[in-house]
Amino acid sequence: MTWDIFVQDMPSGLTHAREIPRTFRPTALGKRDVLIEKITAFEPAVDFSDPSWGHLRHSSFLVEFNLGRQPVVDAFALHIRGAREARLFVCALLDWLGFRAFDPRAECGLFRSGGNAVTSLRRWRQYRAQLQHPGT
Repeated sequence: MTWDIFVQDMPSGLTHAREIPRTFRPTALGKRDVLIEKITAFEPAVDFSDPSWGHLRHSSFLVEFNLGRQPVVDAFALHIRGAREARLFVCALLDWLGFRAFDPRAECGLFRSGGNAVTSLRRWRQYRAQLQHPGT
């Protein structure tokens, strides 16, 4: 079970996912090989031996980067397992890349650093615990 964050172009200044205009059409995030270069410049330990699916194994968390198979990336997903440090990593990575992301566990539907990300991670952990221990 992972905490999933979905990175894509979105209008600036949003405070809630429902504020995205119906007419908005996101632009591509860039060429996959350029994104891989930027990600590995930020964190050299990310393994992109499969360019469509990267892995970062940190001592307290795991992040999988689902970039897809197309040479140009419209959006990508981060699949996260582990400790609170993962939240800090995602915040810093998105800042580094200059991207925003959707977080289905956040009330506003957007990934934001600070309390919003903490709450989202807590909700994901509670959901995971319910699946692992139903009825408790």
